[in-house]
Amino acid sequence: MTPQTGTSRADVCVVACAEAFRGDGEILAAGIGGAITVLAARLARLTFEPDLLTSDGVCLLTGDVPALGEAPGVVEGWLPFREHLWLVLNGRRHVMLGAGQIDRYGNTNISCIGDWARPKAQLLGVRGAPGNTRCDPTSYWIPRHSTRTFVPRVDMVSGIGTDRGAYELRRVVTDLAVLDFGTADGSMRLVSVHPGVSVADVVAATGFELGGVSGQVPTTRMPTGEESRVLDRLDPGRLRDGEVAA
Repeated sequence: MTPQTGTSRADVCVVACAEAFRGDGEILAAGIGGAITVLAARLARLTFEPDLLTSDGVCLLTGDVPALGEAPGVVEGWLPFREHLWLVLNGRRHVMLGAGQIDRYGNTNISCIGDWARPKAQLLGVRGAPGNTRCDPTSYWIPRHSTRTFVPRVDMVSGIGTDRGAYELRRVVTDLAVLDFGTADGSMRLVSVHPGVSVADVVAATGFELGGVSGQVPTTRMPTGEESRVLDRLDPGRLRDGEVAA
């Protein structure tokens, strides 16, 4: 927590993730893999992006925006798996994924660590990463920014990067910084560092050269008063803090 504001690093990360959905309009905002991505989609809907569609994480489109762990009070629609796939294949979904590894072009690995024929560790598999990254806006939330995750070359490509035909890689948010792919060659660049983090901290935790590190790098914005109030309603138990190291 920042003593002056009562704002934690996790709060900053949720807001940074929510910003990835700004301007999306009426498409499905899907957070995968933890409290912060789900909160980000719901926070965006309740503040600056009211047309977003959100779900209960299973098969219901929600008319309201419940707190974490609560059932929706209003159901707008039924979203069976076949309809979910239609949304993905037609570019009507913006998903925020995780990654075991990510390289400078945004190729990600959620499948295995080491040689795929004899891996050191088995992860989730490829799952829906190819379709999502080829057909839809995709962002990433990575709670531990380190050279183990930000690597020169991923061991296996699960989600494709800007050099392999990704539809749109919007944003990468970590516990240290916000990054995107706005360089001339589509490689990763530093957009902002979180309060209390230096550019040197981010560079040391990244296993490849980043764009945007020269000159003045902005600080990731803090939540507004309204956003803080919404976050406290959506996550009264502060599950979000458990995803970010103090």
